[in-house]
Amino acid sequence: MARPTTPPRRPTLEMVAAEAGVTRSTVSRALNAERDVSAATIAHVREVAARMGYVPNRAAKSLASARSMAIALVIPEPGVLALADPHLVAVMAGVSRRIEDSDYLLNLMVAGDSENAKIMRYLTSGVVDGVLVASQHSRHDALLHLHDLVPVVFSGRPTEVTDPPNYFIDVDNARAASVAANHLLSLGRRRIATITGPEDMAAAGDRTDGWRAALVAAGLPADLVGVGDWTALGGAAAMRALLEAHPDIDGVFAANDVMAAAAVSVLLDAGRSVPSDVAVVGFDDSSAALSARVPLTTMSQPSEHTGEQMADLLLRILAGEDVPISTVVESHLVRRASA
Repeated sequence: MARPTTPPRRPTLEMVAAEAGVTRSTVSRALNAERDVSAATIAHVREVAARMGYVPNRAAKSLASARSMAIALVIPEPGVLALADPHLVAVMAGVSRRIEDSDYLLNLMVAGDSENAKIMRYLTSGVVDGVLVASQHSRHDALLHLHDLVPVVFSGRPTEVTDPPNYFIDVDNARAASVAANHLLSLGRRRIATITGPEDMAAAGDRTDGWRAALVAAGLPADLVGVGDWTALGGAAAMRALLEAHPDIDGVFAANDVMAAAAVSVLLDAGRSVPSDVAVVGFDDSSAALSARVPLTTMSQPSEHTGEQMADLLLRILAGEDVPISTVVESHLVRRASA
């Protein structure tokens, strides 16, 4: 008696992707003729799908198109840091205000590294329609690929370029840092240090690059670098180390106001006058700039407006609008007593 034959396996999205030589998400977007996929790719993927006899899973597609009417704001930082950082607090406020004017609910997710896996399980479970991400580090690279499943907008340039690219809103950090360093140069300062943000963040690296470019263009060494972490403790430790190793410092550009304010305190406690002996410039134009022992000259960053814009961008994406991948907001020097 002949054995019954096993019916051929129905081709899957993954099998089509492998045959077409593209990613699973590209197949999905091509079959749906989404705007960010070229006509040539759409034609190629559809030809491969037809040749293989691929049939979309209508039930899954229907489930995927259901709306939860919820948006997640993810801040992958420990709660103490997230809630103590004036920039992040302002971003949260801007996001919240814009979402309040929509039909969506906002879920705030603040999580340290130990909770990343739990956050990713939640975000990929279909319970949110879109995701907003602030303060992304390179070690949080899984967030960069969420757009395969759900629309995502970042506050700040992501640490890697993906295909397709992620949407983001940011200032021109390198240019702004160059303006800050050139301001110190215009005051006659020649031993200008920087206190950086975390080295695994794009914004921090861009600000260091801008500071360095200004010094190099002026024919000065860019060798006074203290690595910070956006916090007052980190900024103070970096300033102490810089001052001990290089007592001739006469200018400091700190990558955020919190660290700049801490640097001012360290300098004053060491008997240095600010700005007579050492001029200090921060970044953000946050509440920390006004509450510093010497009010800070700083590069503005419209943090609350940025939060509103990133939320608005996500809502437009969810509404099916054609929106730009990147949006650059303005930054300018705000002069106060520290420089």
